[in-house]
Amino acid sequence: MKISLRLIGCAAGLAALALTGAVAQSPESPAAFSIQFVSQFDYPGTGNQTRPQKINSTGDIAGVFVDTSGASFGFVRFGNGNFSPPIADPNATSNFTEGRGINDSRLVCGDYTDSTGAFEGFFFSHGTFTNYDIEPTFTIVLGVNNAADFVGSVIPSSGIQSGFLSIGGNVTEFTVPNATATLAYQLNRTNQSCGYYIDSGGVTHGYWRDSDGTIHAPIDPVGSTGTILFGNNDRNFMVGRYSDAGGATHGILFVPPNRFLVYDQPGATFTSLNGINRSNEIVGRYTDPNRLIDHGIILQVVRTSTGITLPLAPSSAPPAQTVPQRVVQTAPAY
Repeated sequence: MKISLRLIGCAAGLAALALTGAVAQSPESPAAFSIQFVSQFDYPGTGNQTRPQKINSTGDIAGVFVDTSGASFGFVRFGNGNFSPPIADPNATSNFTEGRGINDSRLVCGDYTDSTGAFEGFFFSHGTFTNYDIEPTFTIVLGVNNAADFVGSVIPSSGIQSGFLSIGGNVTEFTVPNATATLAYQLNRTNQSCGYYIDSGGVTHGYWRDSDGTIHAPIDPVGSTGTILFGNNDRNFMVGRYSDAGGATHGILFVPPNRFLVYDQPGATFTSLNGINRSNEIVGRYTDPNRLIDHGIILQVVRTSTGITLPLAPSSAPPAQTVPQRVVQTAPAY
């Protein structure tokens, strides 16, 4: 089944793109990709909310499911369609564990809350948990690459929630200028990362950080009232979602510097694209509007002949200002 899509980008001076298995530069085609629905899945059990997060190059998916009691657990859906048992950090006394990322070695990263309600990071591999904290009151690990480098978010002593990267064991904390909170969700093999931040008005915007530390922000499609980027692949194609003024939430694929492809699951008013691998397979979720149940979806970027281009949203970043120096804890979106 192929889904009708809208391609959003700058109307003038766009670099043309084409797909030949992988997306490559091409001068002939002004808009040469679309997204095809592949399959839907749910974590086994009645009434579970299924919220996939990332997908590796062999099709293994890490994610979160929420059971009917409200307890959250991590999971892995393997490339053959089988599921792992629920992943629950042994220190998660509050029944809250989230699987957030997975690499090709099936190293899973995520977060949990302890008995005090503090967010802590973890890694899970071959049945063994390793906990990770930069700060004891708030550290979350949201993405991991094949070098076992990883990203997340932390509240440091400054009180401003920051993104962080751990590359080769060296941790770098950063914030988007004038943001009240910054979260980093994924990094690729060249250490380009992406995520979202919150401005002084409480609005979310996407951003991406280049390997040299340059931050590109805000990343918002036209009509967005709030944008989140969740994952990028080795081509730095990024996926996420945005909300519009009518209250609907749309999945997006963003290709720098200025192209968006919008995906809506048929019949749903909430669609989120959360992870993308090197083969341009996408994993995400949508909410059934009748039963209010979240279902996982697998999608594929494919070649097409045409698309519609619209302007990138103008910058809505706040002017230079002093950010309040206080702890404002933002639980990570999924």
